[in-house]
Amino acid sequence: MGNLYLIRHGQASFGADDYDVLSPVGVRQSQALGEHLGQVGLRLDRCIAGSLRRQQDTARHAVQALSTFGGPVPNIETDPAFNEFDADGVIRALLPGLLIEEPHAGEVLRNAAQHRSEFQRLFALMVQRWHAGDHSDGELETWQAFIGRVEGGLQRVLSTAGSGDNIAVFTSGGTIAALLHLITRITPSQAFALNWQIINTSLSQLKFRGRDVALASFNSQAHVLLLRAPELITYR
Repeated sequence: MGNLYLIRHGQASFGADDYDVLSPVGVRQSQALGEHLGQVGLRLDRCIAGSLRRQQDTARHAVQALSTFGGPVPNIETDPAFNEFDADGVIRALLPGLLIEEPHAGEVLRNAAQHRSEFQRLFALMVQRWHAGDHSDGELETWQAFIGRVEGGLQRVLSTAGSGDNIAVFTSGGTIAALLHLITRITPSQAFALNWQIINTSLSQLKFRGRDVALASFNSQAHVLLLRAPELITYR
């Protein structure tokens, strides 16, 4: 059987003008992951990342750290199918309706870094309405379209994978939630309940044989727990 490792990107720049940039913590998380993979002797046959900067940079730092342990490391392939859903688009589409019930939502979203827990509550509400189809924005990628995109990426990986390959996919929390939904058949709401628990650079393992895929482990945090550095356990 082969192994497919789903890796969430390192901590990005929440509350900054450009979220899609790894923070210093995100860089260290990515390096710690690569070091851990080298220490346990994991050989990667392929390394795939979405096209978002935070995904690419997480892969680059992790692979560089892994390379210091000797042995070949794969080049980073890019597949936008593993990009995150359009969170900004979800907010734009769902915020007007939410303001009727939550008139303070605009202020919270404008100052998200100062209102993290309230931002998370409101964002989770908007995501729930998004995957339920409760919006009228025809420009926004729908939940079903997102699922189709992610499934297409998974099938491309499986169609070109060797039977015993170890493949790392550097992606995002929402994409991992979509894959959990596809593989385990849990509901979108259940998948996103798990999504909110996925830490930055955590590792979830899928086992595959041909096109058959099963979940083997979820949200492993060993690489940061062993460092006894609680500041490296982040969720955004």
